[in-house]
Amino acid sequence: MAIATVNPATGETLRTFEALTSEEIEKRLVRAEEAYREHRLTSFADRARLLHRAADLLEEDIPEIARTMTLEMGKTVASARAEAAKCVKAMRWYADRAEGLLADEHPDQADVADSGAARARVVYRPLGPVLAVMPWNFPLWQVIRFAAPALMAGNVGLLKHASNVPQTALYLEALFRRAGYPEGCFQTLLIGSGAVEAILRDPRVVAATLTGSEPAGRSVASVAGDEIKKTVLELGGSDPYLVLPSADVERAARTAVTARVQNNGQSCIAAKRFIVHTEVYDAFTQRFAEGMRALKVGDPMDDTTDVGPLSSEQGRSDLAELVDDAVERGAAVLCGGGRPDGYEDRGWFYAPTVLAGVDASMRIHREEAFGPVATVYRVGSLDEAVELANDSSFGLSSNVWTRDRHDVDRCVRDLQAGGVFVNGMTASHPGLPFGGIKRSGYGRELAAEGIREFCNVTTVWEAD
Repeated sequence: MAIATVNPATGETLRTFEALTSEEIEKRLVRAEEAYREHRLTSFADRARLLHRAADLLEEDIPEIARTMTLEMGKTVASARAEAAKCVKAMRWYADRAEGLLADEHPDQADVADSGAARARVVYRPLGPVLAVMPWNFPLWQVIRFAAPALMAGNVGLLKHASNVPQTALYLEALFRRAGYPEGCFQTLLIGSGAVEAILRDPRVVAATLTGSEPAGRSVASVAGDEIKKTVLELGGSDPYLVLPSADVERAARTAVTARVQNNGQSCIAAKRFIVHTEVYDAFTQRFAEGMRALKVGDPMDDTTDVGPLSSEQGRSDLAELVDDAVERGAAVLCGGGRPDGYEDRGWFYAPTVLAGVDASMRIHREEAFGPVATVYRVGSLDEAVELANDSSFGLSSNVWTRDRHDVDRCVRDLQAGGVFVNGMTASHPGLPFGGIKRSGYGRELAAEGIREFCNVTTVWEAD
């Protein structure tokens, strides 16, 4: 894939970039190693000062960087501004809390007395340069939620961003340099995917984090496993959205629209499979389809647009194949089902779509639909709803709508996912751990769990 900015709303190539040579990559690895030797010794106060400065600069840059993200991957400019603001919040959150999250821990002396220790403690130390392989769908947020905790922990970052968001990738490196971080603390590597393995195998790179597709995760995990290096993976998702008899159906349907089409439907944590109890199925499905049908599809630079284009022509083709396969096998199209009117021959748009009557014979039942396409299922009981929700190779997050406490407790206990969001849509927040199970990956980002993923959790044992 060429390293280039291609406007998804028009298909026009705006800028192209040359990949780094092996010699240029080596220079950046040298810089990373040198920067780590110094950065690991800095105080939390100094790290916080730098991260706060970067957050302030990003806040000033929101209009500009939002426009860049929209031009590169097609998200609406309103959602791009919101993404940048969320990054500012996360940077400040970690700047203010990292020292406490990584404070030394002192076990009860009575618990370790029989080890012979006069004193014992646990300390969190940085690991070194970490490679971040990041996706295009949230080109700023995905990076910042790695970079903010990693830098505050004393690590340094090497970013291999998606090839279709090079300007956002370069902006991130420049942002940290403008904030005063020494050269080498955070570097963008403009490289193709074929160059990742050699970098990950380099002994100067101690760990990796990847957000992206299942095949990409398998590849990185395989190499890292061979090298015995730590990885955190956040991969695909096909999140269930359960609507049970006691739910506020109107609110559940309204929220379902946003949950499905956030980021033009290109979000791992977007609700994708809507599993609705038969008692409220008709009422929910009617409202949901009406809401999806009413969305405005169009120019993502227009603040009144609800849904912009998909990020690439291939992405639209993949989505259309899933829909066409489902329809051929008997699924009913409640709305959408193809390119929206007026965009048949320009841009990579796909109409918000709701499919009913989906069954296990259809690809969309098993595969992640990465775009504004929802599948709706009718179930007759909570048991059936939970069984269907878990009938997926993914386990990123889940949504449950109910006023019944028993339903909540049952879903928290039995849903196979890294999150259960009750009467609301899944979202990531710096104060809450984020990640999945099964083929959605492993490890956690954000919160205390996220900053500790790339730390050496060290036991200190002392005798008199």
